[in-house]
Amino acid sequence: MYSIGPLTVAPGERAQGLIPVGTSTYGVELGIPVIVVNGVEPGPVLCVDAGVHGDEYDGQEAIRRVLAETDPATLRGTLVGIPCMNTPAFEAAARTSGLDHANLNRIFPGDPDGSYSFRLAATFVEQVVPAIDVLVDLHTGGTFGEIAPLTIVQGGYEDLVTGIGLAAGHELIWKGGKWGGTVRHPTLAAGKPAITIEVGGGTYRESNVALHADAVRNIMRHLGMVDGDVELRDRYTAVTGTFARSAAGGFFVSHTEPGEQCKEGDLIGQVVDHYGTTLEEVRAEWDGIVLWVRRIRTVRPGDEVVIFGAVEGEITP
Repeated sequence: MYSIGPLTVAPGERAQGLIPVGTSTYGVELGIPVIVVNGVEPGPVLCVDAGVHGDEYDGQEAIRRVLAETDPATLRGTLVGIPCMNTPAFEAAARTSGLDHANLNRIFPGDPDGSYSFRLAATFVEQVVPAIDVLVDLHTGGTFGEIAPLTIVQGGYEDLVTGIGLAAGHELIWKGGKWGGTVRHPTLAAGKPAITIEVGGGTYRESNVALHADAVRNIMRHLGMVDGDVELRDRYTAVTGTFARSAAGGFFVSHTEPGEQCKEGDLIGQVVDHYGTTLEEVRAEWDGIVLWVRRIRTVRPGDEVVIFGAVEGEITP
């Protein structure tokens, strides 16, 4: 038997339900929606989550599709899907929850006595992390921007996570996360592999759903959960990311696309006023790769407009 939150699932069975976190002001139970497929043969427990930010949609649909197509009769281990971690943020069609406006991706491990988002993070750490062996966290650039397909492998944990990071299949490996508080952090702290996969954004695209779903399937092959050869690239590019922020408010005009290479000094974008006068130019700080580009054209002083990626080297499997 496999148990997570309120669910207990026999081998060869599937189940779904809500790990409760709290109750809304209108009496609706809020929590973490979970889908479980428990294989008939032993193996690892892989958890795949999406919707930490409510305006990132592609990963949510990818999880539902992979869970629906996974046959427990041929599965080794257990597949746990959390299609939408942050349901209040999804309801608001926003990056953050409308309940407390906290960024869930910066507050793990949370606080069981805090506001809803902090309680949500704490519930995940208390009830999900002990019940899984591996975590794959699916993201997009959200409403505000679009990101090149890449995998974030937390610095300092390379030995633990590089294998699943390469199996995700994206050429760009971001040795990342100078910031803390992501869902990866408490999972890694528990000694369990955890990566974040970023694809697309700005809108919902079936092509991005497919990229996320393919990454999860290949990771399942890597973990031996399903049959099939693991597909690996001949080489991967290791990058680090730096956020560039605008000094001026106005209309952001982008001159690059995510994944494009750039040279130091190249014009990446500019901020103009309503008359078309250039208020600020955004130029590449070094030779590298543009990882993320702002799609929402309204920009205020201090807003993120681009993420530059400095190439750190190559990784060969």
